[in-house]
Amino acid sequence: MTTTVIVGGVAGGMSTAARLRRRDEEMEIIVLEASGYVSFANCGLPYHVSGVIPERDSLLLQTPESLAQRFNLDVRVNTRATSIDRENKTVTTENGEVISYDYLVLSPGAAPIMPPIPGIERALTLRTVEDVDTVIAALSEDVKTAAIIGGGFIGLEMAENLRHRGLEVTVIERAPQIMTPLDEEMALIVEKHLVDNGVTVITGGDTTDIAADHLTLSDGRTVPADVVIASIGVKPASDLAADAGLEVGERGGIKVDDQQRTSDPSIFALGDAAEKLDAVSGEDTLVPLAQTANRHGRLVADIITGRDVRRTPTLGTAIVGLFDMAAGSVGWNERRARAAGKNIRVIHTHPSDHAGYYPGAEMLHLKLVVDADTDAILGAQAVGGAGVDKRIDVIATAMRGGLTATDLADLELAYAPQFGSAKDPVNLLGYVNDNMVSGEKTVQWHELNDALSDGWTLVDVRTPGEFNAGTIPGAVNIPVDDIRDRIDELEGRKALAFCRVGQRGHVAASLLTHLGVESANLDGGFITWELSPANK
Repeated sequence: MTTTVIVGGVAGGMSTAARLRRRDEEMEIIVLEASGYVSFANCGLPYHVSGVIPERDSLLLQTPESLAQRFNLDVRVNTRATSIDRENKTVTTENGEVISYDYLVLSPGAAPIMPPIPGIERALTLRTVEDVDTVIAALSEDVKTAAIIGGGFIGLEMAENLRHRGLEVTVIERAPQIMTPLDEEMALIVEKHLVDNGVTVITGGDTTDIAADHLTLSDGRTVPADVVIASIGVKPASDLAADAGLEVGERGGIKVDDQQRTSDPSIFALGDAAEKLDAVSGEDTLVPLAQTANRHGRLVADIITGRDVRRTPTLGTAIVGLFDMAAGSVGWNERRARAAGKNIRVIHTHPSDHAGYYPGAEMLHLKLVVDADTDAILGAQAVGGAGVDKRIDVIATAMRGGLTATDLADLELAYAPQFGSAKDPVNLLGYVNDNMVSGEKTVQWHELNDALSDGWTLVDVRTPGEFNAGTIPGAVNIPVDDIRDRIDELEGRKALAFCRVGQRGHVAASLLTHLGVESANLDGGFITWELSPANK
C-alpha cells in the first residue's frame, strides 16, 4: 500500500488529501495538522470577530471524524511534524511518533511576522481558529480602543470588523500607503473610505513600543490601544523543509518545480510555504492566497496518482471588502512595472458599474497597466462598490488567456442596464488603450508638474459651473463645446486637456489635434488628480 503523508490540514493540505482519495481508494493518507482544527475557513475569521458570521461552527467546514467517514482519511490534529528523514522516508512528530511515507506533501502555511518591538508579546494575531477565540476573549466590555499594526488585507478587514463592534480603531502602516498591491492613488481611495467610516489611518508610522494601553510611534505620537492586533505580514513556514535539506529561496519559500516537487522528488510543497511562478515576470514569488493553495493541492494529488499535469503561473488575483467598498487587483501595479524597467501605458477610468440611467449606479475606479512594447496586460486594479469583482475577474481571465489590452475592447460581455453598460467598463479600458496605441498622448497625474514646466497649457474643458466648483491650479477654462470658436486662444501652445473622468478630455484632444494644436489628455481627468497624492 502506498502511503502519502500531508503536513498541514487547511486549504492546500486538505485539497490534496480529498483529491487523492477521489483518485485512489486504496492509498493510505495521513494528515498532520499542528492546530486543533482542519479545513477551516480562515478567510472568514475576521467576520466572526464582529458577529457578521455569528456561529463559530460555520467556519469549521470539516472535522477529523467527518473526513474519516467520507474520505477514509487519517487526520491528526494537534500533531506537529518536527523533522523529516529523507533517506528513510519518515516524518517524526512532536510526541516522538515516526511515520513512514512514500510521498510527502508539505503544506504548513505561513507564520505571522512579529518584529522585535518592545511589548510585542501583547499583540494578537489572526491565522487559526484558536487565534480568533483569543481575540474574541480579549474584547471584554471595558475594551474601547484597538490598534492594528499593518495595513494589508487582513489588518483592514480586522479594522472594519472591530469598528462594527464599536471600538475606536487605528491602523498603523509603516509603508507610505496601505494595501501595497494597489498603487498609491488607488490606495488613497480606500484610505479615505476607511476614515469616512471612523477608522484612523496612519501611514509612514513605525511602531517602536507597545505599552499596556497604548502604542508609541517613532515620531513620538501615541496611539490608544486596549487591544493590539499584529497584521504585519507572514513568512513561509519552511523551517521543517530547510532543516531536512530541501532547497529554500531567498525569501524563505520552499523551492518547487512546475509539478510542485521540491529538490527531493518524493516530497511536494504547496500553499503559503512554497514559492510560485509569477505570471508576468516568470520569476519565483510568494503569493499567500487560499485559491492558489487549493489549485495546487488538486495538482499534486493528480501527479501523485499518475497524471502528467503542471502548474500555471500565478497572477495574484485578490480582493477585499471594507464597509461596502471593494478593492481588487490582479498582476503587477504601476510601481512594480516601473521598478522592473518596463515601458508601460497606464490608464485610469471612472465609469459607473452599470448603466447610469438605471437606479443605483455607482462609480468604479479602474486602473490598467499595459506593456507598451507588446500590448500585454501587466495588471489591473479596481476600487468601488458593486462590480469590482466582476471587472477584476474578467481582466484576470483575459490575462490568463493571453489577450492584449486592445482585445479588451472587443470582449462580448453580458449586458442589461442593471448589470452593466453597452460599453462595459472593461471594454472602455480597451477603447482608451486603442486610442493610445493610435497615437493619442496622455499625461499621468504624477507627470503633470513636469508637463507644465515643459510649457504645456492646462485646459479644463468642463462647463464653467464645474470649473468654478473646483479645478486644478493654473488651468484655463475652455469648454469642449467652445473649442472651435476659441481656438485662437490656444494657437502656438501645447494644450493639456482634462475633464471630469477623461472622456471629454479625449474629445477635446482629438479636436485640438485636427485643428493643428499639439494636444494631450490628462489620464483619468480631474477625479484621478483629485484622489491622488498630488492633491492630498
